[in-house]
Amino acid sequence: MTQAVVDDLIQLLDLEQIEENIFRGQTADETLQRVFGGQVAGQALVAAYRTIDGWGVHSLHSYFLRPGDASIPIIYQVERIRDGRSFATRRVVAIQHGRPIFHLTASFHVQEDGFEHHLPAPTNVPDPESLPDFRTRYAKVLPKAYLDRPRPIDIRVVPQSETTSATNGTSNSGSADSPSMMHQFVWVKASGEVPDDPVLDACILTYASDMTLLDSVNRPHGVSVFEPDLMMASLDHAMWFHRPFRTDHWLLYAQDTPSASGARGLARGLIFQDDKLVVSVVQEGLIRRKTK
Repeated sequence: MTQAVVDDLIQLLDLEQIEENIFRGQTADETLQRVFGGQVAGQALVAAYRTIDGWGVHSLHSYFLRPGDASIPIIYQVERIRDGRSFATRRVVAIQHGRPIFHLTASFHVQEDGFEHHLPAPTNVPDPESLPDFRTRYAKVLPKAYLDRPRPIDIRVVPQSETTSATNGTSNSGSADSPSMMHQFVWVKASGEVPDDPVLDACILTYASDMTLLDSVNRPHGVSVFEPDLMMASLDHAMWFHRPFRTDHWLLYAQDTPSASGARGLARGLIFQDDKLVVSVVQEGLIRRKTK
């Protein structure tokens, strides 16, 4: 079952070309109120890659403009901004009902040698296999129908007590401005095997990177995304791809939240694999209580 749902994700990211520089993507679940932001970002990156020959993405910057309609396909229009000797730039606009819902600018770079350094990976983080999966973690708080949905990304959240020791032993006072409360560690990987394809890995991780990151903004305030009166939405999303990785192997998503104010929260993520920093992520989101 887990391999089938990963295969479904790969198929979801496999866009249909309907004209030069124009692609169509399907939605994952027509019963949802809106399209998952990571899906739109992942499909947009696929569309950009379809116009690139052999280079790898090194960064992307995107904005979520309107909620996506899960009942209809999404059209992706690619603009070839620049093709240089070392870098190429693409702009992608996702369209539904004749209006843009998302746009992405991605930069691609030919492989080159250069300086090499990276921040060290966090230590004292529990092994992912020792942590409960999504279904087990939320069995007492979420309805069975939601828990039973197939999940192409396996997510293992490190408990707050373990996060404290992983942030260099910082004490946890439980207050919103306590350093450990501003950190969250999450293990992620595809729930089954993924073909050996760096392009596919980049698009799958773009899809997965929108999961849990804004939750780190909630953590200092003791609130949950599952609270019915809490409204959350991604506003923008940026990624930098540093080194190769595999999405069917565990990746450690080390997250923190530098600031929240004015109904917006900022979250950052460093993604490690085999103790190397492979991807950096920054996202700002809308977070506010719903008014009656």
